[in-house]
Amino acid sequence: MQERAVKTVADAIALVEARALTHIKVGLSDIDGVMRGKYLRKDKFLSVLKSGLAFCNVVLGWDLDDHLYDNVKYTGWHTAYPDAQVRIVPESCRRLPLETGPGGEPMLFFLAEFEGAAAEVCPRRLLHRVLERADNLGFDAYGALEYEFFMFAETPQSVREKGYRNLQNWTPGNFGYSVLRSTVASDFYRQLNEMCEAMDMPIEGLHTETGPGVLEAALAVDLVAKAADKGFLFKTFAKALAQRNGMMATFMAKWSHEHPGQSGHIHLSLRDKTTNKSAFHDESQPYCMSRTQASFMAGVQRYLPEFMAMYAQTVNSYSRLVPGYWAPLDATWGMENRTTALRLIPGSDKSQRVEVRIGSADANPYVALAAALGSGLHGIEMELEPEPMVQGNAYTQQFPAHLKLPNTLWDAAQRLRASTAARTLFGDAFVEHFAATREWEEREFRRHVTDWELARYFEII
Repeated sequence: MQERAVKTVADAIALVEARALTHIKVGLSDIDGVMRGKYLRKDKFLSVLKSGLAFCNVVLGWDLDDHLYDNVKYTGWHTAYPDAQVRIVPESCRRLPLETGPGGEPMLFFLAEFEGAAAEVCPRRLLHRVLERADNLGFDAYGALEYEFFMFAETPQSVREKGYRNLQNWTPGNFGYSVLRSTVASDFYRQLNEMCEAMDMPIEGLHTETGPGVLEAALAVDLVAKAADKGFLFKTFAKALAQRNGMMATFMAKWSHEHPGQSGHIHLSLRDKTTNKSAFHDESQPYCMSRTQASFMAGVQRYLPEFMAMYAQTVNSYSRLVPGYWAPLDATWGMENRTTALRLIPGSDKSQRVEVRIGSADANPYVALAAALGSGLHGIEMELEPEPMVQGNAYTQQFPAHLKLPNTLWDAAQRLRASTAARTLFGDAFVEHFAATREWEEREFRRHVTDWELARYFEII
């Protein structure tokens, strides 16, 4: 049996028993989208496939730097960080070509997700609750993620020794869509494409973006549940591959004020489960935009300001959202317009879709996809109408106050916490927990003095 043919616990047991591996690797998403996991001895893994795994719930109670939140209810010192139940996801089984076991056999990798009370704040389970909503409405949801990421000729040790200053980019110059750069560095491109094919997260398009050493990878479209897993896996293992080649990749939203930020664009469409036809495509309407797609886009548009913390999840995310740097500033939409937050992409029954351009590369794909899909479905349920379509450059136009997006993580967290729609779609437990973690992140930032402040104030003030 091949890894991607695994569908059930019984399939997973049969596959693992047939392999000579002594250990199996598992991973799951924390709140920020960092993959946390461990190796499990083969007999232990076979046991937990049936009965579940006990996993310390601290991974839902700490930040990117393993610092413990002091403002969340779900877990903390007040709960003494007990174990939470975790389920191995059999159908997530993959070959991990970067690692081998006895005899050179590729490592097996499985995703996991939280169950019980922890499921209420688990990012993967959040998305699957939204997908249940789509199913109840009669839709299959399809999605694709695009990631921009900068590459550096650095190591985890060298960037720390340099204090993250004067870093050497993988390649110099802007060189967008460069055939020269991809030819010279074709060995790494080949490795990345081959790894992604082997792990069933194929890259549909890979090219240089404008900026020194920046790449853009467009992952192939799939059902949203699978697309989210693929985005989650891609970010971790692209970084791992880079480091194995003596380099580093970063998915920071904006690593330098001198260069554009890094996006994590989301493409979404719905198909009618009964007819298997696109719910977005209607040739009789302008731009082939069906009534369902119009309401879906209206929902995403209406709730962008309230759900902003789910798309732009770090303090750094808001450094990307400045005029003229390919990142939208208002909850706007346009037809084939890359200056708006939402881009209507007209096409065929297969390709008609909407692109959510507000997200940055640092976002947890489960959380960002839940926000986009959930708000669109809510728009369909409420039969919303989109705002007037934007023509031309959205950066130079003025829009109503209700379309303005929060411009700090703190403000975005307050909007999310106060959102009735968010609580309806995602549940009170998730909203309270996630908003508190974003407030924590902002507070951690406020405790530090930046280089900009030192250069600006140290002598003159």
